[in-house]
Amino acid sequence: MKRKTRYSRIIGIAAGTLFAAAVFSQNAVADRLEEVQKAGILHCAVVPGVPGYAYPDASGKLVGFDIELCRAVAAAVLGDADKVKTTKMNLPTSFGALQAGEVDIVTHRFTWTFSRDVGTGMNYTRVMVWDGQGFLVRKSLGVKSLSELSGATFCLASGSTTEANAADYFRTHNMDFKSVTFSDMKAAAQAYNAGRCDVYSTDKFGLGARRLTFDDPSEHIILPEVISKEPISPMVAHGEDHWRDIVFWVFNALIAAEELGITQVNVDQMRSSSINPEIQRILGVTGKFAAKLKLSESWAYDAIKGVGNYGEIWDRHLGPNTKIGADRGLNNLWTNGGLMMSPPFR
Repeated sequence: MKRKTRYSRIIGIAAGTLFAAAVFSQNAVADRLEEVQKAGILHCAVVPGVPGYAYPDASGKLVGFDIELCRAVAAAVLGDADKVKTTKMNLPTSFGALQAGEVDIVTHRFTWTFSRDVGTGMNYTRVMVWDGQGFLVRKSLGVKSLSELSGATFCLASGSTTEANAADYFRTHNMDFKSVTFSDMKAAAQAYNAGRCDVYSTDKFGLGARRLTFDDPSEHIILPEVISKEPISPMVAHGEDHWRDIVFWVFNALIAAEELGITQVNVDQMRSSSINPEIQRILGVTGKFAAKLKLSESWAYDAIKGVGNYGEIWDRHLGPNTKIGADRGLNNLWTNGGLMMSPPFR
């Protein structure tokens, strides 16, 4: 009898601990969503100065792919894509700001890695750009391949995956190289543009964007090699599981919308007349997904209406009709040979 009582106490204590943890988790979750809705603004961290991602337009307003992701979340949570406050931050500053609750989301191009995902106080949401590390050189250097760069000087961002990848690659291939490191990607790019090194390296889509900021973009070429996989994902603070769910499914809605042919222009028609069950669930006509996220029934509709589907965002800021002219490659839908796929809305 005593043994049974002791076990009962242990089970009771364990159950109480789990209950307390669950309550704490729910409170933390509610706080983030409630704080955003109470403030009426989404605080979004971006790294500025990257054409196509977060760059000032003619009026000085930041526009780009990263900005649109912020706007999609704001539309879903607040019903208005324009209710966004963007804060310019570099990588380490962004991490600290998330942990301190100073920003609600970071959408800049930070690679999803083990060391960043575990033990840093941040959660990645979902991959929104599949990229890989490439290399930019001046045409005057006369090289056409990475294999010709042994002994070259590289401008790299200190502490970045780019720096680590370059070191791994050249060590593995028994090639020498000299690195000159800088505080961030922008500083490294500026140093390369000023002639302080032979090579500039970052994610390949980033190379095309940074090149546009150089004195003469046509004098620089991107080498064909890609030496790494760089899954790029927005981040939220660790422990805010429900907030992560919201961000995750907003992004899924943008991807699913492209797959199902829902656009910024036809989303009203689709909502009122489509008989496709998946479309009806996404746009809030049927299903109870909104209640699970504690959002309005129109959350996904508002996001798509505010910024368009994933393909529209890509084409508007990165696609073939932009100065960047990026081919989607792995960022195509899975139905077109790419990796972009949303889990079912079911």
